[in-house]
Amino acid sequence: MQHRRRHRATSTVLGVLALTAALSVTATPAAAGPPKAEPVSFFPTDELTVRDPGQLTGRRVALPTTGCATPVACGLLDELNELDGFDLDPRIAVRFDRAVDPAVAAARVTVEATHGGWRTGVDRVVWDPATATLHAHPTEQLAPGRTYRIRVEDGRDTRAGETTFTTLSATDGLLDLRRQIDTGRAFADSGITDRGLRVEGVFPADGTTIAWARSGAPSTPQSPNPAPIGLPPSLAGSTIVFGSYLAPSWLQSDVTIAQTPTRDAGPRAVGAARLPFVAVLPPGTPPPGGWPVAVFGHGFTSSTNAVFPAAATNVTQGIATIATNVVGHGYGPGSTWEVTRGGQTTSVPAYGRGVDQDGNGVVLPSEGSSASGPAAAVSSRDALRQTAADVMTLVRAVGGTDVDRNGTPELSGREVAYVGQSFGGIYGTLVAGADPTVARSVLDVPGGPITEIARLSPSFRPLTTAALQAVGILGPTDPDFRERLPLRGQGPLTVPDSRALAIQEYLARATWLARSGSPETFAPLVDPRRVLVQVAFGDQTVPNPTSSTLVDVGDLWSRTSLYRNDRTDQRTLNPHAFLLDLRSFPTAAQQGQTQVAAFLGRGQVLDPDGAGDVWEVPVRDPVVLRSLNFGM
Repeated sequence: MQHRRRHRATSTVLGVLALTAALSVTATPAAAGPPKAEPVSFFPTDELTVRDPGQLTGRRVALPTTGCATPVACGLLDELNELDGFDLDPRIAVRFDRAVDPAVAAARVTVEATHGGWRTGVDRVVWDPATATLHAHPTEQLAPGRTYRIRVEDGRDTRAGETTFTTLSATDGLLDLRRQIDTGRAFADSGITDRGLRVEGVFPADGTTIAWARSGAPSTPQSPNPAPIGLPPSLAGSTIVFGSYLAPSWLQSDVTIAQTPTRDAGPRAVGAARLPFVAVLPPGTPPPGGWPVAVFGHGFTSSTNAVFPAAATNVTQGIATIATNVVGHGYGPGSTWEVTRGGQTTSVPAYGRGVDQDGNGVVLPSEGSSASGPAAAVSSRDALRQTAADVMTLVRAVGGTDVDRNGTPELSGREVAYVGQSFGGIYGTLVAGADPTVARSVLDVPGGPITEIARLSPSFRPLTTAALQAVGILGPTDPDFRERLPLRGQGPLTVPDSRALAIQEYLARATWLARSGSPETFAPLVDPRRVLVQVAFGDQTVPNPTSSTLVDVGDLWSRTSLYRNDRTDQRTLNPHAFLLDLRSFPTAAQQGQTQVAAFLGRGQVLDPDGAGDVWEVPVRDPVVLRSLNFGM
């Protein structure tokens, strides 16, 4: 099925704009009729591609590479020119021969599939009066690897102009990696012969204290190093297991994965990575075959230490919870767990995946999770794809693990489930969409595209500022930016500011480049019967419009629960961490985790507060999530 039906819920600046004008073609001649503003050029268009039989689409992007001002800006163009098509949510540009009313002109623009009859309109409209150009995006996300027609009607059901363009095979890269894992090619290429878990430390939770010695991290009064790890009281009687496993790695030194032609089997793994795991096993004797297992995906700047609060309710329901680190997380590779029992301390390797990219001797919590050098515009795309592949490898490694070496397994490999919070919900969407081996998935506070999260979130907006500085649109001392972009469902904006328009163009291209590792790309592949999504109203970290995009694209509204923090005593807090912050959100965490455990264990969707109004199961009005809802 091609498209799911869903709820409709400076000099550098001038250079960017000049390049934008160049990336267009002359429109098809207008039909005869009364004088009316006519389109004279379009973007995207297949006229900016070349034939390439090595690609699934038979095409490869060929944008002009002149006019870029910095190595990162030039690198962005080079990376785009390796793709086999345009974005799934392209920034459409229609230049007219005269001024138009943006709302009226937008109503004339449609995007339609060249086969099958599917069509949609446009929204998020921006009018550039200096060049008489209408910018917009399709109302609905497009399917990968398909050809579409942009058409401007003349008001009499005839065309005034049109062009065709082809979308990139956005899901192909990760699907290739998963197929390599399943066929064994990835393990052969990386020299891995042992595909199981290596247990390196087993400790009862009772009477055990744990500290995390973070390699490369300074020690401060606010953040001591080693950092003590508090165990939730509900882990009483449980068992804590530390260890590692080998996973194929496709990552190059600049945190990118080689882009190969999409018609092939994907890039070969470049080596093996020994990755950490931390598992929490329920009290008592495991059932035959071992405890049911849920893989936990931690959030941005977090680590495997988050598995302890994530397991707080799972252990009471007979579910073992296991976690590994995201690429670039867990501080330096020399990090250890300092485990103390009976006055004796044991050091266990923590296998941190952080990298001192800037060479200053300090490893930050997520340093190494984004591309570097001229490829910096790739951002976290390939780190997310690699992390998704690491999770897939872990899912296949857990089965039959005999933790205590008594001859019977403590971990079952049957119907392994997944639960991810924040960043974990983001790359968890990649896993849920690309890997049918995962039986059920809970995606807590996810969103997409990644670039929109960074743009809209007060927490991550400085990352977008840094990216704009790297491409030369902002100066090194510019504190912030004004991009003037409407959200979905908002009316057109007239933007005469050349810098704002240049920012918009950069953001659109960065999103295009990141699309193959962004969650909304994989949401349409998620089986709604096998997923539960949790969203927090007014989330300031992964803003509601980005969650709305992900859910809408995947047609997952019937599987989405909304936590209304605005109806609680915690309404002044950012609700993003409600699921794991047992201290700030004791009730919500318990309720949310109860819902998670019921779905992971039985596939049952519970309303955490029954007839109460704090949880909406499912979301009553999806339109409310199109707004930021900050401070409401």
